[in-house]
Amino acid sequence: MTKHRGVALLLVLWVLALLSTLLAALAGGVRLEYRQALWQQQRTQALMAAEAGLCLAVLALNAQPVQARWAADGSVHAAEFAGMALRVRIRSERGKLDLNAAPVASIARLLQAEGATAAVAAQVAAAVERQRGRSPLRTLEELRPLPGMSGVLYNRVVPYITVWSGQAQPDAGLVAKPLARALGLPNVRTAALDDGQIFTITSQARSPGGQATTLRATVLMTTAKEGARPYRVLRWQS
Repeated sequence: MTKHRGVALLLVLWVLALLSTLLAALAGGVRLEYRQALWQQQRTQALMAAEAGLCLAVLALNAQPVQARWAADGSVHAAEFAGMALRVRIRSERGKLDLNAAPVASIARLLQAEGATAAVAAQVAAAVERQRGRSPLRTLEELRPLPGMSGVLYNRVVPYITVWSGQAQPDAGLVAKPLARALGLPNVRTAALDDGQIFTITSQARSPGGQATTLRATVLMTTAKEGARPYRVLRWQS
C-alpha cells in the first residue's frame, strides 16, 4: 500500500509540474500577444496621425490667401493630432532633378555627391540615358535595378530625384541644399515663381511613448469638384 501511495504521489507531482510548465508557457504567450497587440495599436494610431498630417499639408497648400500657404521647400511644419506630435515637410517636385529631362551630367554629379565613384556614377547615368531613350521613366523605382545602382545609393539619391517635373534643372527657390551643392546652383534662397502642382509630403507622427511612424506621399493637386478629393496619389510609402 505504501509503495502504491508513493507512486501515486510521484504521478501527482509529475502532473503538477507538467501543468505548471503549460501554464507558464500559456502566460508567456498571452503576454507576448498583448505586447504585439499594444504595438500594433500604437502603430495604427501613429499611422492615422501621420495621415492627418498629410491632410493638414493638403489644406495648407490650398489655403487662402496665398501668403498663408506652407512653403514647399522642405521646411518643417510642427503640429499636433490626437496627442501625437507631427512634423510635416512639403517638397515641390520642381525642386528635384528630373530623371527624364535633366542632362546626364547632372545625374552623374548627384550620384557622385551622394557617394558613388566616378565610374559608378557614369555607369548609372548612361543606363538612365538608354532607358529614357526607349521610354520615359514613370516611377522612381525604375532607377533601382539599373546597372551600377545599389540599394544604399538609391536610398541616398531618391529624396532629390523626380519623374514628374519635366524640367532640365530644379527650381533654385525650391531645391534642397545637398542637391544645390551637387549641381552648383546658387545658395541664395529666393521665392519660387511657381510651386507647381506635384508635391512630396513627408509626415512623421510620434506618440508620447516614443512610437514613430513616417508617411511619405507624392500627390498631384487637382481642381476638384465639391465633395471630391483635392489630390491624386502618385507614390505612397509608409
